[in-house]
Amino acid sequence: MKAFLLLFSLALAVPVALHAAESESLPDRTLRQLVEKQKSLLAEAAKGGDVFDQESFQRQLQQVSQGYEALLRDNPDYAPGYAAYGYLLGKVGMKKQSIVMMLKANQLDPDQPMVKNQIGNFIAEDGKPLDALPYFMAAIKLEPKEPLYHYQLGTLLHEARDDFIKSGEWTAEALDHAAHEAFGLAAELAPDRIEFTYRYAESFYDMTVPDWDGALKAWGALEEKAQTDVERQTMRLQAANVLIKQGKLDHARILLGTVTETSLQTQKQKLVAQLPAKAEK
Repeated sequence: MKAFLLLFSLALAVPVALHAAESESLPDRTLRQLVEKQKSLLAEAAKGGDVFDQESFQRQLQQVSQGYEALLRDNPDYAPGYAAYGYLLGKVGMKKQSIVMMLKANQLDPDQPMVKNQIGNFIAEDGKPLDALPYFMAAIKLEPKEPLYHYQLGTLLHEARDDFIKSGEWTAEALDHAAHEAFGLAAELAPDRIEFTYRYAESFYDMTVPDWDGALKAWGALEEKAQTDVERQTMRLQAANVLIKQGKLDHARILLGTVTETSLQTQKQKLVAQLPAKAEK
């Protein structure tokens, strides 16, 4: 199974309040400070570049880790602390240590959606998609307006399609519909996130009986939001592909004629090759 959290570099906010309050407890204040520091560190690491100081990053990361360990040593039943530390460990590649923290956080507080989601990721990556499903569903139930949870549910159902069908609990049609619906909800909740809206548009191809008119609408909406000519023409290629599947060959040919970017010519020619001779001029 793919590491779902790494797809498109998606990231969730650490599930703790970052704003100080008059009634803020000492553990909450300590956690807030640690989270602020780790967010800053991870943001710097994401930028990278020639000026990135790996040695300084490692040193500061170690300091944050020691801060978490001290926090949890003094507050062994503090679920948000385990969740935030587990999140950090997962972001720096320490997956086994991360899941230990997440399982502890889940034991102490079973109502943390990010924790459910992370546990689901770990189980899916371990090759047990059917066991991962309840955790993704629980995350959605706890936080239904988080688009990433819906996106990852769709990804799980699609990537492990054969496993779910072999279980006998799903038909191919029901599974494809559920994945498509999940991608659709992610796109609806985050219409400005290209990774969600593009995957939703792609998911029409996965359907047993595709709604091609719906697919054209989705690719058209993406073209309207495209920032560059390459992006716009990429969406046109997708729309042309849909038109070919609909049998609207003349319309597809006209649309393909507007694709002029050099980097897209190979893809364009593959579609042109699907047009019968009588549709070519």
